[in-house]
Amino acid sequence: MSIVVTGATGHLGRHVVEQLLEKVPAEQITAVVRTPEKAADFAERGVRIAVADYNAPETFDGVFSAGDKVLLISGNEFDKGRVQQHQVVLDAARTAGVALFAYTSAPSSLKAALADDHRATEQAILASGVPYVLLRNGWYHENYTGNLAPVLEHGAVVQAAGEGRVSSASRADYAAAAVAVLTGEGHENKAYELGGDEAWGFADYAAELSKQTGKEITYNAVSAEAYEGILKGAGLPGPLAAVFAGVDASIEKGELEVTTGDLSRLAGRPTTPLAEAITAALKG
Repeated sequence: MSIVVTGATGHLGRHVVEQLLEKVPAEQITAVVRTPEKAADFAERGVRIAVADYNAPETFDGVFSAGDKVLLISGNEFDKGRVQQHQVVLDAARTAGVALFAYTSAPSSLKAALADDHRATEQAILASGVPYVLLRNGWYHENYTGNLAPVLEHGAVVQAAGEGRVSSASRADYAAAAVAVLTGEGHENKAYELGGDEAWGFADYAAELSKQTGKEITYNAVSAEAYEGILKGAGLPGPLAAVFAGVDASIEKGELEVTTGDLSRLAGRPTTPLAEAITAALKG
């Protein structure tokens, strides 16, 4: 039996594998990657490395074995047909007879176009008959703290979210929930709505940035159309700019405010406060 993590060298996948190594022997972990060189550090620690690509179904032959617990981390290639990519992994897992198939989805409350692929993948999982867990991850702190340079340069947080609030948490928090499911019992055929313990608005975010940097940072709320134009102007492809503008529209409607407490319960600790994530990002 192995715990198999796809996308294991990605932002979330790395956290999952690192936390799994704290809980189970390395030889019980399989990291699925496209570029084995990026997983050399895991291999040195005894993790099994499997090379496979969501876009090449044949590469998943033999990756899974009966009784494996699998975490499918959703793909981030929005232009490559993510549902079909996910189906490749699901088909291979079903054929192998895995014991559990966990998938990183999106909150059921999210209606933005970003959620469409997740809903379709969930439907495919339910139809497959494979024992499943839906990890409906909310937004990540790092979506904002990961690129503070333009915010600090211009002294402004520019979003199209109005006064909407976000229950974000760190990638490490969401990884802890995934690890709890993969190493625990009794999670079969359940869906968890995951989000941070405290929701915040972008005015709060700007105020915290001001406090920690000593600079005046304001929140500039713009329309979804204007925000999409700003993102395109910054070099983001049109379809991706539309996705992010759509997410902000959802935030304004409260669709990324998650109040279940599922994330901190699964992680076994409070989620990481936004202020702490900002401090870490400024130091980094």
